[in-house]
Amino acid sequence: MIREQIELKLKAALQPVYLKIVDESYRHNVPAGAESHFKVIIVSEKFSQQSILARHRLVYGILAAELAGAIHALALHTYSVAEWGASPKTIPASPLCKNIV
Repeated sequence: MIREQIELKLKAALQPVYLKIVDESYRHNVPAGAESHFKVIIVSEKFSQQSILARHRLVYGILAAELAGAIHALALHTYSVAEWGASPKTIPASPLCKNIV
């Protein structure tokens, strides 16, 4: 449910040409079924001429309600269309959580 909310909000606000949302909650010490840790790879023309910090602030603003509640961690990989076109299109691996039991 949280994943779908993230997707709807980001699509509406940023009209991405590529969007992948990965629920990585299972990799952390959380209750079964928890939706609390996400990785987002998003490509949008709205990121052109913006620094990485500005892009992240924009996404954090869009997802403010979710970040104030259920989301514990959000890894962002933001690209302009030009950057994505020039990239190898590999999705960065997330580090392992030290609290996995």
